[in-house]
Amino acid sequence: MDSKKILQDLISFPTVSSESNLALIDYCFKLLREVTSDIKIIEDTAKNKANLYASIGPKDKSGVLLSGHTDVVPVNEQDWSFPPFSMTEHNGNLYGRGTADMKGFVACALQCALNTKNIELKEPLKLALSFDEEIGCVGVRSLIEMLDNHSLQPRFCIVGEPTLMKIATKHKGKTVCRVSLTGKGIHSSEAPKGLNAIYLATDVIQSIRKKQADIIKHSLIKSDYDIPYTTIHVGSIEGGTALNIVPNHSSLIFEIRNSPEDNPNDLLEGLKVNSKDALSKIQKEFPEADAKFEIINNYPSLDTSNSSEVVSFVGSLIETNDIIKVAFGTEGGLFNQLGIPTVVCGPGSMSQGHQADEFISLKELKKCDSMLSNLLKKLELGF
Repeated sequence: MDSKKILQDLISFPTVSSESNLALIDYCFKLLREVTSDIKIIEDTAKNKANLYASIGPKDKSGVLLSGHTDVVPVNEQDWSFPPFSMTEHNGNLYGRGTADMKGFVACALQCALNTKNIELKEPLKLALSFDEEIGCVGVRSLIEMLDNHSLQPRFCIVGEPTLMKIATKHKGKTVCRVSLTGKGIHSSEAPKGLNAIYLATDVIQSIRKKQADIIKHSLIKSDYDIPYTTIHVGSIEGGTALNIVPNHSSLIFEIRNSPEDNPNDLLEGLKVNSKDALSKIQKEFPEADAKFEIINNYPSLDTSNSSEVVSFVGSLIETNDIIKVAFGTEGGLFNQLGIPTVVCGPGSMSQGHQADEFISLKELKKCDSMLSNLLKKLELGF
């Protein structure tokens, strides 16, 4: 068995975030049982999804952690030329949902684990496979909590999201917030006597747009990011039941994607203050007017120093000095926040991810195999 065959097997599991990943986790468990008994399965509360954490080698050493997520995005309303959940090889590329994001890396990590069968490691190899990353790094939280209770944490972590095997040290964080607005409902023929909750929502949106404009105007340009500043984006708005009723409730959801230098909580508090100030005037006539801000998900930015030991260590595995920032978010910030020095480095490109005919090249897969082979040599020697 090689990483290509493992990837073929992984693609056959349709682990869209809305579905269970237990069959895939069971497959990984059975593979890893060939080389270790130190495997933990961490189920979610509904017991239809799970994280997997495995360690191979001495229990009294820190070792290196390879981290990847097992869920993929949906294929609905995408025009695929190849079957999305059956890997197809064509012109040097491997097609299928998750090949790039990020079952290609997971396959290489599993193959790396199997390659420990006939060697004795002086430092352990550790694997973390999570669920529900695609909906906001949700599933990995229970795995992070487990690691937080360990006295001996990994020395380094490599999150294998697709970077074309370059070392990513930084990405933006993300905060998702819902705003629930309350107005005063009334028959639309008497609209001025009511308070339209959709109008309140548009006031919040206008405040968000002003804040974004201020950020762009005053931001120090950081050109390593395609969008070199923190962004605030409204993604959905709901409200109203019928045209002849002034709506008394509405809601909107927005996100903050913050550069490591910016604190999303400060931005959020500023928006709350603006809303409170605006409502205080309206409440003189409509005391029921209200705007409730609720954070429904967040994950931190990744901000690893380019001169840190983990960067030079991973650089020695791939023999490159290519250090980049990435636009997409990962679980890396959560591991970094735990005190585990972390970088993102994996095969394939995110430009292929989340699209019809997603693919990873065989060349990229082999590059990742080579990196992890070099990692095993270092773990065998004890760094």
